[in-house]
Amino acid sequence: MTAFETTRQPKIAVVLLAGGRGTRSGSGIPKQYRPIGGGSALRRSIQLFAGIKEIDRIQPVVHPDDRALYAEATQGYDLAAPVAGGATRQESVRAGLIALEPLRPDLVLVHDAARPFASPALIARAIKAGRDMGAAIPAMPVTDTIKEVDDGGCILRTVDRNALRAVQTPQVFAFSPLLDAHKRALRDGLSDFSDDAALAEWAGLKVSTFGGEASNIKLTTPDDFLRAEAMLIEQLSDIRTGMGFDVHAFGPGDHVIIGGIAIPHDQGLTGHSDADVVLHALVDAILGALADGDIGSHFPPSDPQWKGAASDQFLRFAVDRVARRGGMIAHLDVTIVCEAPKIGPHRDAMRASIAGIAGLALDRVAVKATTSERLGFTGRREGIAAFATATVRLPWSSSDAR
Repeated sequence: MTAFETTRQPKIAVVLLAGGRGTRSGSGIPKQYRPIGGGSALRRSIQLFAGIKEIDRIQPVVHPDDRALYAEATQGYDLAAPVAGGATRQESVRAGLIALEPLRPDLVLVHDAARPFASPALIARAIKAGRDMGAAIPAMPVTDTIKEVDDGGCILRTVDRNALRAVQTPQVFAFSPLLDAHKRALRDGLSDFSDDAALAEWAGLKVSTFGGEASNIKLTTPDDFLRAEAMLIEQLSDIRTGMGFDVHAFGPGDHVIIGGIAIPHDQGLTGHSDADVVLHALVDAILGALADGDIGSHFPPSDPQWKGAASDQFLRFAVDRVARRGGMIAHLDVTIVCEAPKIGPHRDAMRASIAGIAGLALDRVAVKATTSERLGFTGRREGIAAFATATVRLPWSSSDAR
């Protein structure tokens, strides 16, 4: 008999932990928001769970100081409102579970956002193990020889590694018993359990294991980020280049929006959205690399909802199309053609804007500008044109072979 002997599908939720500071990962923003091959660890984790049809809700747990970073990382996803994490992992999990109480899921998966490379197959194994056993964690055999040492570093004994496992997330539990265990630990003043399996064991629950994945690494140190980038590059061997072009005419106004930056000017640009010629060209370049239509096919100018819309959402959409195919953007390059306004003073701001929207490092975005030597419509100062290229890396699929 399985843990859930029922005619209906169990209701499944995820507590996604993204409230840590990640001090060991190096300087800069918290590790779950740092870009890895075009997408942050948090966004990659959300993409994973959002693509699993059995999952009914994703409950993020974040640090209160990271709301702006969280909003940017989750752009385009309809998630439960995030809750604030606590001083310990245990407190953060408990906050996520309490937020899920009104849903009363049958199963809950607890996952660290700093493990962005878990696969759909691993999630499927977790759900099956949860249904069958009620409490289970992914585990890997220990291959190194393990020594127990004293405070001075001297070896006390060699541990039998055959009985040892290195554990990962997502860990899966029947919801009510796990929540009850957390509440009991709170009443007893216990707050130092390193994971939910340890807390479940303390509460008397039987916890099983299922097969983990060697690639399901946790991002902790700067070397982990280097390893993650190398893993992505090795997996993404289908390298494509797309080209985009856009043009908008000048019209009434006192500024233009180019590359997500408002630049004072004696005219504006006309267009159905905000007429950001640079972002539009970049969107078409990315979609071209994917062979996925163009900006007009996804955001038709005949649709009134896009009238006056900010173009950063179009670029995020294109970037997300790459991520949903398991890929990454390696480089974006744009050339702006106009007589005015002057682009040079705003070049770095545009690069930073594009990099932020696309989730890229600054050195993966190039912005250049030129005039057309007073020739053509740009030379007559009738409008602005932009040419863009996007280099995209995708997983190679055997179905692509000819």
